[in-house]
Amino acid sequence: MLEIRTSRIPDLDVPKKELLTLKRQSVMVAAMSKATLYLDETVHNALRIKAAETRQSMSELVNDALKAALLEDLEDISDWKTRRKEKTVSYDELLSQLKADGTI
Repeated sequence: MLEIRTSRIPDLDVPKKELLTLKRQSVMVAAMSKATLYLDETVHNALRIKAAETRQSMSELVNDALKAALLEDLEDISDWKTRRKEKTVSYDELLSQLKADGTI
């Protein structure tokens, strides 16, 4: 279980380029918010070990993981927006197309 409490909720309309830029920066960004996380004990222990092994702070590791997850969500939303006008194909139609193409 991962529970996040924060006083500032991030805007999810952050451009992908900006997220990538933030991920690549090696310096701390001045616009950081403090948050309290409640982690399962095993997750917390694994995070502590990973931080020690990689010589990164637990905050850096959590930030990197959250950025990656949010970036993936943004990519999914972007793909959905570009494909939402495509014709819907039923399972049977798709199966027939794959058989006709020799894919299966």
